[in-house]
Amino acid sequence: MSVLDPLTDPFAQGLMQRALLEVLLLAVVGGALGCWIVLAELSYGAESLAHGMFPGLVLAALAGVPLLLGGAVGILVAALAVALAGRIPAIGRDNAVAAAVTTLFGLGALLALAPAAPVGIQGLLFGDVLGTTSGDLVAGAALVATVLAALRLTHWRLLAAGFDRDGARSLGVSPLAADVVLLVLLAIAVLVAVQGLGNLLVVAVLVAPAATARLLTRRLAPMMALAVALGAAAGVGGLYLSYYGRIAAGAAIAGLLVAAYLLARVAAAARGRLVTGA
Repeated sequence: MSVLDPLTDPFAQGLMQRALLEVLLLAVVGGALGCWIVLAELSYGAESLAHGMFPGLVLAALAGVPLLLGGAVGILVAALAVALAGRIPAIGRDNAVAAAVTTLFGLGALLALAPAAPVGIQGLLFGDVLGTTSGDLVAGAALVATVLAALRLTHWRLLAAGFDRDGARSLGVSPLAADVVLLVLLAIAVLVAVQGLGNLLVVAVLVAPAATARLLTRRLAPMMALAVALGAAAGVGGLYLSYYGRIAAGAAIAGLLVAAYLLARVAAAARGRLVTGA
């Protein structure tokens, strides 16, 4: 028995190899896009999109069509519901978003938890990264490549709008257009992540690594690199925990991401006290 066997044994199986590739894809898209989400304060938007698309995911699973298709339709319906609710003056925009998203998520939960629903459909809530197929990986890789290419093409516009919205207009950059780009890319990233981590945990991989990295560095490039590294470490660590601890992989990954954020928060607070004391 080799010393390295405990490290290599979990990934001797095809399902673990595919799960590893999936979490690495999530780490890349979560780290790169997540930093913009955190800087633009769109974390609530990420959660809203994930929850609002839930009925579409459930209906896709019930109909036997690809989850990506159901999720895309779900996002469109959620966006329309939020837009329509926001036009009611007595409600207010924030309340409209909350009401529309909560209603859609509740509808999806009712469909998923109904007695007539097939066994296993509840997995849409928490995901099944170990159930990743080769087709999922191909589709996910294509969507991740799309997000990264779009971020590269719009980098300076996002930078201008993100750090000086008033000054961006003088450069011919529309802050509104930048927000729309981020929301569209966010929707694509949610479609990628929701298959592995499920509807309830998808926000963790898109927000937690970037939020943690922001506590440790203020420069954008190091923040993105650190966020990707944190996402990858949590993803791999979660798979090990799942294999040896017999716990759900998605929950293990999310738990490690939250633990990393809490540790970074404590470290940042301690560093602040040291600087203040000096």
